[in-house]
Amino acid sequence: MTINDQQRTEILRLHLAEHWRVGTISRELDVHHSAVERVISQAGMSKPERTTRVSIIEPYLPFITETLQQHPNLSAARLYQMAVARGYPGGPSHFRQWIAQMRPRKLPEAFLRLKTLPGEQAQMDWGSFSHLQIGRAKRPLMAFVMVLSDSRQIFLRFFLNAQMSSFLQGHVEAFNAFGGVPRVILYDNLKSAVKFRHGHWIEFNPAFNNLQCHYRFKPTPVAVARGNEKGRVERSIRYIRDNFFAARHFKDLNDLNAQARLWCETVASARRCPGNTDLTVREAFEAEKTKLMALPDNALDCEHQGTVKVGKTPWARFDLNDYSVPYTLVRKPLTVRATENEVRLLDGTEQVACHVRSWDRGQQVENPEHIRELWERKKAAKTDHATDRMVSACPRITELFDVIQQRKQSLSKPIKALQSLLDDYGAAEFAAAVNTALDSQTYHAGGVQQVLEQRRESRDQQPLIPLSLPQKASAELTQVKPASLSDYDQILNNHQQSEEPEA
Repeated sequence: MTINDQQRTEILRLHLAEHWRVGTISRELDVHHSAVERVISQAGMSKPERTTRVSIIEPYLPFITETLQQHPNLSAARLYQMAVARGYPGGPSHFRQWIAQMRPRKLPEAFLRLKTLPGEQAQMDWGSFSHLQIGRAKRPLMAFVMVLSDSRQIFLRFFLNAQMSSFLQGHVEAFNAFGGVPRVILYDNLKSAVKFRHGHWIEFNPAFNNLQCHYRFKPTPVAVARGNEKGRVERSIRYIRDNFFAARHFKDLNDLNAQARLWCETVASARRCPGNTDLTVREAFEAEKTKLMALPDNALDCEHQGTVKVGKTPWARFDLNDYSVPYTLVRKPLTVRATENEVRLLDGTEQVACHVRSWDRGQQVENPEHIRELWERKKAAKTDHATDRMVSACPRITELFDVIQQRKQSLSKPIKALQSLLDDYGAAEFAAAVNTALDSQTYHAGGVQQVLEQRRESRDQQPLIPLSLPQKASAELTQVKPASLSDYDQILNNHQQSEEPEA
C-alpha cells in the first residue's frame, strides 16, 4: 500500500505525540496495520510490540492435550466438566472453540475408483422419504433402491414399511425389471439381511437365505460404518431425492410407484453413464443386461406371514386394524398371510377369511357373512332356550313343532306366543292345554290359547288381561301403592250419625 507524505506525517504524529497504538491508527486512517508499522520503522523507531492477553485456558492446555491424546473422541462437554472440576473459571462456548482447534485430526483417507464387470455387481439400500398420512395412520414412506454397478441402471420402488416382506418383494421386482440377477449384491448391515455379525463371521436372516438360494446371488455386507463401499447406491438415493421426489405430487402409493417406474425408464435412463460418458445409462444397461444371470422359472413367495390370536369377539388384529373371521374361531390362534393389497387368515392350511388390506388404523374390515352367522347363532340360542323350557313343561309339544316345520312355516312367532302362554298360565295349565290341542289335532299357538281360556271359563275364572308396560320399565313403575281410605271412613261415619232419629 502506497502512503503519501500527509499520511506519513499524521501516522508519526499520532504515534509519537498522542501515543496511539498501531491498530488504532490503522482504523482511524483506514490503512493496513503493516503500512503503519513500516512508516514507524522507517522513521528510525523500533517496531512497536503488540500486547497479547494471556487466555484463561492456557494453564489447562497441557491437561487438555494429554487427555485428547488418550481419548481423541471425548466430547467437549465432558472435557469442560473435567476442567471445571480442576478450577477452570471460563464458560463452555469459549472452551469448545479451543477444543475444536486442539482436537487431533484424522489423516485424510484415499480411496480407489473401483471398476466392476458388466452383470457382476449391484448395490441395494433403503431410503427414508418422511411419512405418508393415510386416514388416521401415519405410515413411513420407504424407498427400495437397487443400482447395477456397471451401467448405473436404477430400480426404485416405494413401500409403507421396511419389513422383511417388503425387502423380499423389492428384490423380486428389481430382478424382474432388470431381466436378470447380478452375481453379487452389496448391502449395509441391515437386520433384514444380517442377523448376527462378529468380525468377518456373518449369519444371515433365514428368510434372506431363502431369497439368495432361490435367485443364486451372493450377498456381501460392507464393513461396519463404511457406506463409501456402496457409494453408487448412496449417490443414487441422493439423485432420487433431488431429481425425482422433490416437489413431487401423487394421489397414493400406487400413483407414486407408477411415476417412479416411468422416471427410471425415461429421465434416469437418459443421463450419461458415470463409468462411460460416451454412453447413456440405457445403452450401457442394454449391454449389461445380457451378462446377468437368468431368472428362475418361478418367483419367490414374498407374502408376510405371522400368527394372530382371535379374542372373545370374531376379529383378528393385524397391523393396527381388525379383520373379521367366522365366530367358531374365537379364542384360537390363526395364521395371517398378507400382501400390500390383501390379508388372508388361515386355520392350519384352510383359508377361513380373505379381506382387502387397510393401511389406515383402527378400522374394522368385515365380511358381512361372518357377522350374519354370529347374529343368527345368537338368535338361535334364544330360541333354543325358550324351546327347552316348553319341552320341559310338556314333552308332547315337539309334535306341534314338527307339524309347523313340515308346513314350511317359521317357528319364531309360534315359539314366542307359546312362551308367553307358559309365563302367563304356568307349566301345569300349559301342559294340559297343549295335550288337549294335540288330541284335537290343533297345531298352532292360537288353539293352545283357546283351550287355556276355555279351562279358565269352566272354573268361573275371569280371562287374563295382558298388561302392556314399556320394555325398560323399572320395578318402581310396576308397583301400586294402596291409597289411604281413612277419609272415606270418616265421611261414612258422619253420614250415618246424621241419619239417626232424634230421641
